[in-house]
Amino acid sequence: MFKKRNAVQAGLTVLLASGMLLAGCGSNNSDNASNASNTQNDSGSSSAEATSSSTSNAADLPPYELKIAFWGNDQKDLPEVEEAMNKILKEKINATIKVMPIASSQWGEQSNLMLTSGEKVDLMIASTLFNYPTRAASGVYLPLDELITKYGSGIQAAVTPAQLSAAEVNGQTYAVPTIKDMASYYGIEMRKDMVDKYHIDVTKIKTLDDLTTVFQTIKENEPDVTPLVAKNPGTSPFYAGYLPFDPLGGSIGVLPDYDNGLKVANWYETPQYANELDLMHKWFQADYVLKDAATSKQSGIELVKAGKAFAFLGNMMPDFDSTISRVVGTEMIGVRLTADHATSDTINNSMWAIPNSSKDPDRAMMLMNLLYSDKELFNLLAWGIEGKDYVKKSDNVIDYPQGVDATNVGYNFNLSYLFGNQFLSYTWTTENPDKWQKVDEFNKNATPSKALGFVFDVNNVKTEVAAVSNAVSEYALGLETGMLDPGENLPKFIAKLKAAGADKIVAEKQKQLDEWAKTQQ
Repeated sequence: MFKKRNAVQAGLTVLLASGMLLAGCGSNNSDNASNASNTQNDSGSSSAEATSSSTSNAADLPPYELKIAFWGNDQKDLPEVEEAMNKILKEKINATIKVMPIASSQWGEQSNLMLTSGEKVDLMIASTLFNYPTRAASGVYLPLDELITKYGSGIQAAVTPAQLSAAEVNGQTYAVPTIKDMASYYGIEMRKDMVDKYHIDVTKIKTLDDLTTVFQTIKENEPDVTPLVAKNPGTSPFYAGYLPFDPLGGSIGVLPDYDNGLKVANWYETPQYANELDLMHKWFQADYVLKDAATSKQSGIELVKAGKAFAFLGNMMPDFDSTISRVVGTEMIGVRLTADHATSDTINNSMWAIPNSSKDPDRAMMLMNLLYSDKELFNLLAWGIEGKDYVKKSDNVIDYPQGVDATNVGYNFNLSYLFGNQFLSYTWTTENPDKWQKVDEFNKNATPSKALGFVFDVNNVKTEVAAVSNAVSEYALGLETGMLDPGENLPKFIAKLKAAGADKIVAEKQKQLDEWAKTQQ
């Protein structure tokens, strides 16, 4: 996998707990096992009763509708894609599929409601970005180890043991990481037409500070174009796409520069954070960022596509420029601002889990297994219908049909990294045909965080994490979009964090990190 210490090479046996999002109620492993058993027994149609092998004839299985949920916008051609997927699924596992995309701005709230209400869902995207460890510990996801052994041969072939074990909570696997770029570097993506038009020398952009003159040029010459927008709606332009630290599962207690001698720091108290807030506030005052960035519902990609924005910061991987250019519909040029790094978060930011509300966990695992092993099924979900949403230029290279592009195609999730094994994906004519080989090498060669493999057990500070999350919600976005004056508001923010128990969280994380480090020697 990555170049790392021997203990990590043997397999990541722990998972980071989220230090940013609200902590949920804990649950022991026996409760989770009981939930899985009860779900199967109550359904009356568990595949475990119908078959003891994933290779059994599909005719031996009763019909079943599989519901899967992930973040994304609804697509016009989705019913046709579901119909095409059903032909494959009926033949292989006697199932049909209902795809339920949920807008990314609503995912956190809606996914939590689905999990806590008991709504039937068979597969759901899980992520450390949305409190995966706490959700897993609370029992809303089923443990997957036995299901993977029984029905997950394709998963086991595609996902390394180290990657699988990175999703463990309390010694059990509750989600399977998707195969994608599992490392990243951060940089800025800019419209190339404007870079060329105004003779911007991208070789001189080395740091965030170097962007000030670039944004000034755009603002002076293109008054209707916002120089910098957030890649994701409702997030700051910085930390949605520029991460100079290992978050260790959450920003209360991080490793600055992915090392820091394994000394945990409260990121919000670091000089780096204060300096970046000062810079963002200056950009806000100069109209280099949106005035309503804290509340805007449009993504940076949408704003650039509409001609309303120039650039956004983002995490990148090999051949990223060509990929984002196709998505945006105009040529983009990227500039690296950090080195390559691998953290547990880069592995676990998108995974598939089976909620305990599934009425047939065995069939859910069979579907998950196909998403990691069946190229036709994967590309249907990722890119839609051949001849309508794309055309093949060769066996593995696709393009839009004549008269169709990213702005008018009927199926355009652009979320192939979510859908299982991205190494099964077609490449586009604008991309390097060896893209996935390069991403695989990128994953293997990225510099590991010094804490790669560390897990933070949030249970001892659940109350403090919840209180700190409220303080973060009150201040962070306003500060990080430049709207709030950091000179006045950063001290208030830090005071609220301390009152909420931030120091206790950092101390607990440091204690656990020190104990973990002893096992790595």
